Amino acid sequence: MTIGTDRTLEDDVRAILVFDVYVEASAEEIGLDDGLRDVLGLDSLGFVELRAQCEQRFGVKITDAEFTQVHFRSVRTVADLVRKLRDGRS
Repeated sequence: MTIGTDRTLEDDVRAILVFDVYVEASAEEIGLDDGLRDVLGLDSLGFVELRAQCEQRFGVKITDAEFTQVHFRSVRTVADLVRKLRDGRS
């Protein structure tokens, strides 16, 4: 899958969840603030896969200190973390 320039980072995170982590929802059904664990049912392996896909697709390194429930709560929080890492902030 290619990350397009007309897509938002949130759209790309949704696509990762659907096509790489295999959540049982379409990208259109996933809300920005839906809980990844509570609403989408991600388990520990799903979170690890989401982390790995974000690192690979977005060219960032997510440290263990950043791999927290706060940063991986929803599509919005994951996208915000990726933006911060891309901008050199953490």
